[in-house]
Amino acid sequence: LDAGARLVMIVGASAIVDRGDVIPGGILAAGGEVLHFGMPVDPGNLLLLARCRGRPVLGLPGCARSPALNGLDQVLERLAAGLEVTPRDVMAMGVGGLLKGATARSGPRLHRGPRDAGGREAGPARAANVAALVLAAGRSTRMGPVNKLLAPFGGRAMVRHVAGQLAGSSVRPVVVVTGHEAERVRKALDGAGVSFVHNPAYREGLSGSIRAGLSALPDSVEAALVCLGDMPLVTSGHVERLVAAFDPDEGREICVPVFEGRRGNPVLFARRFFAEMAAVRGDTGARHLIGRYEACVREVEMGDRSVLVDVDSPEALRALGTRTRVAAPVPDVDPPEASDALGRRP
Repeated sequence: LDAGARLVMIVGASAIVDRGDVIPGGILAAGGEVLHFGMPVDPGNLLLLARCRGRPVLGLPGCARSPALNGLDQVLERLAAGLEVTPRDVMAMGVGGLLKGATARSGPRLHRGPRDAGGREAGPARAANVAALVLAAGRSTRMGPVNKLLAPFGGRAMVRHVAGQLAGSSVRPVVVVTGHEAERVRKALDGAGVSFVHNPAYREGLSGSIRAGLSALPDSVEAALVCLGDMPLVTSGHVERLVAAFDPDEGREICVPVFEGRRGNPVLFARRFFAEMAAVRGDTGARHLIGRYEACVREVEMGDRSVLVDVDSPEALRALGTRTRVAAPVPDVDPPEASDALGRRP
């Protein structure tokens, strides 16, 4: 404002939550006033309208980075024309509500096609090209002699069940990363419609499997869903919710399933994170990127704990109703987490 700006637009690391948040607080501290927070339009519902020294100040919603029409555009058009925008004007812009077709919300996220020089759609909308990586290279060291991925679940090997759920979703291709007992895992997935890539350094940990999987993806893939082969309660419905939430135009580039505030798996990452994922070393995945790029994270509520349940012990395996014999003794009473997983299995 001191430099003579006629309009100030402020973007934060995350969306504005309420009038007590950082951006409105800064406006008030600068001697301004908050005129209106919120907008009955989606995308754009978290827009903040303020004034300072007689000039408009906007706290930007996340959709500000999107090339698609959103609520911010409706406000900027008026401000650029020299018109005053009042709280009443913002509330009146809600006629029609959603700026995207409702049908695009019920299935895989539709990405906008190419645009011409005037910014108009030059082609039809298309579904995002999301691939799946199934990490199936581990040695199951906590399971004793049992390879948990080959343990029966629902009448077939656990890893086959996981692959079947992915095959029933929109993700393509489905790439399975093998390592320990690779041939047995391949045999269990015969005819499942998946492709394979082998991680010869599987003993070094999870990062090598992620690196191998990413290297096998075609250039056309826009995002990868990193799946664990020992989470058989995750269904194609969970997968579709994550795919539908993915929208890089609106900054939703990392999609994480959540149940009761706890983050689970699988996690969807946009292609722009692939290089950093491939650079990780040791027995760790890419979850640190979630914290590093929190502004790009979209938490997707799942409504059940399936996205939190993995099979990493004989007790958990028994709770899933398998008939596999395990070397370790099984207690008379299963842990609460395992019992809950059994009660909610599909």
